[in-house]
Amino acid sequence: MLGAVIGDIVGSVYEWNNIKTKDFPLFRPDCFFTDDTVMTLAIAEGLMNGGEAVHYIAAMKKYGELYPHAGYGGRFSSWLFSDATEPYNSWGNGSAMRVSAVAWYFDTLSEVEAHAQKSAEVTHNHPEGIKGAQATAAAVFLARKGRSKDEIRSYVEEQYGYDLSRSLDDIRPVYTFNESCQKTVPEAIIAFLESVDFEDAIRNAISLGGDSDTLAAITGSIAEAAYGIPEDIRDRALSYLDKRLIAIYKRFMELREIRHRL
Repeated sequence: MLGAVIGDIVGSVYEWNNIKTKDFPLFRPDCFFTDDTVMTLAIAEGLMNGGEAVHYIAAMKKYGELYPHAGYGGRFSSWLFSDATEPYNSWGNGSAMRVSAVAWYFDTLSEVEAHAQKSAEVTHNHPEGIKGAQATAAAVFLARKGRSKDEIRSYVEEQYGYDLSRSLDDIRPVYTFNESCQKTVPEAIIAFLESVDFEDAIRNAISLGGDSDTLAAITGSIAEAAYGIPEDIRDRALSYLDKRLIAIYKRFMELREIRHRL
């Protein structure tokens, strides 16, 4: 889950100022957390509070009120700051960028995919919105369980139909800003598949351009499960969060540890 937060923070300064290179400072003084971090942690809290639609909705609206200027997308913002509780058929990449906690909370792939759907469909109930969340969560879970990159690639392609045969060099020259799951999730997974370590995965994602913070959040969530996070990168990222957000992260990590010991 922290991998998504790190990707968001690193990508925050490049979302509207895309770069097409891996040569950049990983953290800058002007980096910040965005809606990707806020909603990732909101989903974690909703999961800890029961993991049903009502819990996800309550947590997202709670943290939306606490962080109203985090940079939410237009349709999600309209839902977030209203009394609405019904989904609005979105296929946006928000369902995928916020899902990673699900993949760390459960111990079977079927549970992860089922709960990824639950976390998505409270807003993103379009089939593509659900698919993006499930594919991301599945990739995180498989990486967490030590499956190879070839196994992850094959599973996601066969189960979800994404084309993961392209290379970053193929994608980078023509890739532009896109907020759909269809044009974000496959690219983010490829950025992980071509990586050699956690930091390299984040750099791969940022180098594509596009919706940089969300791309890197999705890539980072998978890379964390595959490689772990270097201590210096973890500590630097946490320094950008306030005490409230850090408390959610710590509570989740503690509860996950207890669950996995049982």
